Amino acid sequence: MALQLETEPKHAEEDAPSPRRTGAQLLWEALVREGVEVVFGYPGGAIMPAYDAMPAYPIRHVLVRHEQGASHMADGYARASGKVGVAVATSGPGATNLVTGIATAMLDSSPVVCITGQVASPGLGTDAFQEIDTTGITLPITKHNYLVTKAADIPATIREAFHVARSGRPGPVLVDITKDAQQAAVESVQLSPPHRPRNGKRRSVRTEMLDKAAELIDGAKRPVILAGHGVMMAGATRALRELAERSDIPVAQTLLGLGGFPATHPLSLGMMGMHGEAWVNFAVQQSDLLVALGMRFDDRVTGNTKTFAVGAKKIHAEIDPSEIDKTVKVDVALVGDVAVTLEELLSRVKPRDRGPWRKHIAGLKGEAAVRDIVSLPDDGRLYAAHVMHDLWRLTKGNALVVTDVGQHQMWEAQYYRHDHPRKLITSGGLGTMGFALPAAMGARFAFPDDEIWVIAGDGGFQMTAAELSTCAQEGLKLNVAVINNGYLGMVRQWQQFFYGGRYIATPLKSPDFVKLAEAHGLCGLRVDRRADLPNAVEKARAERGTVIIDFRVEAEDSVYPMVPAAADLHDMIRRPSPIEETPYDS
Repeated sequence: MALQLETEPKHAEEDAPSPRRTGAQLLWEALVREGVEVVFGYPGGAIMPAYDAMPAYPIRHVLVRHEQGASHMADGYARASGKVGVAVATSGPGATNLVTGIATAMLDSSPVVCITGQVASPGLGTDAFQEIDTTGITLPITKHNYLVTKAADIPATIREAFHVARSGRPGPVLVDITKDAQQAAVESVQLSPPHRPRNGKRRSVRTEMLDKAAELIDGAKRPVILAGHGVMMAGATRALRELAERSDIPVAQTLLGLGGFPATHPLSLGMMGMHGEAWVNFAVQQSDLLVALGMRFDDRVTGNTKTFAVGAKKIHAEIDPSEIDKTVKVDVALVGDVAVTLEELLSRVKPRDRGPWRKHIAGLKGEAAVRDIVSLPDDGRLYAAHVMHDLWRLTKGNALVVTDVGQHQMWEAQYYRHDHPRKLITSGGLGTMGFALPAAMGARFAFPDDEIWVIAGDGGFQMTAAELSTCAQEGLKLNVAVINNGYLGMVRQWQQFFYGGRYIATPLKSPDFVKLAEAHGLCGLRVDRRADLPNAVEKARAERGTVIIDFRVEAEDSVYPMVPAAADLHDMIRRPSPIEETPYDS
């Protein structure tokens, strides 16, 4: 990745000589200077000098059980706090075990810095023990990466890595440091100012583009705002609400955008896309203007792009210019910081009342068939939707929820109503099973006192369940809800709908999760009736340590609605007696 760089003025204290220190010491000093308080890692030969120097510095180290857990923890910490998360690993398998977590952070624009050890410089390219081309492997899944072979280069590299990770569209950065660079001592190091990529500025949009966008917003009869993850990352939630209320525009959200606009607000439509609400997808398809904010028109949002909102003009506000026109052609591109863009739009748009359009959308909701399950009589069976709805009710919607990937992820998005930003952490772009537990552990360090619920399927949970040992060792408090249906649920659902009901490699035999919790010295509970759910939740909340609740839910329940892959957004598989689409009559 080529960076255009510019420098800041130097400060007198940065020019002062420093005493003789090793590269390992310089590494920790650089991290302390960046405000790092916790790192997640696993030691090994090529990173051992750094670990040996670590105790002298005020940084907490969390010993993970697998390096993938370290990268997810750093990611969860970053998403919850808005700061840069840090993961540390050794060379070879230590570095390659980080890859899934790095890719997860890349696709969801999460600011993470991964620091890996590398074999000594003379061994580079010789296939030395545990040597691997870490920068080559991670080049496609990082914003930038570095190979550092000199101790004196470590401080400036770390400083630049943090800036690249957090600037512009955030993302992961990897710093690979040779063992001899960690061991070498240098007489003095001048701390050069950080390089500043020009795309790191809070860029404003050209006036003519803003004027054109405001004209389209004022003239639209059936507008819909599509709010994505970028709204929260830019700190633009207040400005979004002001725009929606002033212009009287309903707001639909992407999965990662949930919480960026209050779910209980009258203008909130809910989630759109493959498993979005039916009325939301209908409204998007019938709109005459889409205002897309900090989202990338992912295929899970649009369905068939050839039939996606064909009657609508499209405004796209996005900090990353490479996303403009990538999948959906737009009429107005507002390239820049979303918060700045919204502030400048607010001064241009006129107050409007779009009562007829809102009334039409309310009619599309009908009886809200997707919600019927929460009001079904208690027949002794437990549905996953019951769990999500009751957790929302019992926590009053204030918990920080971290989900894994699959059916439970979609049920959580549908039934747990998020009113606050950064209260839902989930893997969107990569769809990484095993993400939830370690990401929640990272979030715990960002928010020591918040109520945190992990929601995971029985399949994904087992991918990183070893991190329960880390929870026990670190004394972490998490509430873990395992949605146990005995299947790889989302794959089973696809097999039911599209593969003739042939359940191949999806029936899942799991361990006794209660005994698994107890084996780690943790509390385990089991719930198989809805009536028992409140008591289990209260008991979990009262425990000081991590609690695992094994929710034995209906085995072959499915998520509705569902847009088949590459199908039209309005062509949804729905429950019997579905919501019927009615055309808008202005």
